[in-house]
Amino acid sequence: MNLSAESRRAISRQYKESARPAGVFVIRNRLTGRAYVAGSLDVEGAMNRARFELNMHSHRNKALGQDWIAHGADQFTFEVIDRVKESEDPAFDRAVELEKLLALWREELQCDGDKGYNTPSAPAAEKSLPQINTAPLALCLDDTPNA
Repeated sequence: MNLSAESRRAISRQYKESARPAGVFVIRNRLTGRAYVAGSLDVEGAMNRARFELNMHSHRNKALGQDWIAHGADQFTFEVIDRVKESEDPAFDRAVELEKLLALWREELQCDGDKGYNTPSAPAAEKSLPQINTAPLALCLDDTPNA
């Protein structure tokens, strides 16, 4: 297939503008039964990134990375377990829906502690960003005239 440069640009632009499926995925260790559950607004891309990071020994979850090295890649499975159901509702928020799904699946699969690779989630209040002091800043100006 030999496409013109303009056609390739149009296809590329269409791909970039399309919404990727948001969802939750699980990485399972077949030997130990432990699971790592994560979610993303681009679930397929996140799953591919996790696989790449594990292969490069650079995954952010150290316990998962150590087991990947110890047991080998063939002892792990990757699976999308749920997707965010899109809605035409103007108040619909994909990120909020994804958080709900992720919490549901983490509870369902009990993927923290000895049963999994996830760490227990902090309450929402603890996850919030630190407050920024918005008090006016005092500026120090040199009042002496230039000589």
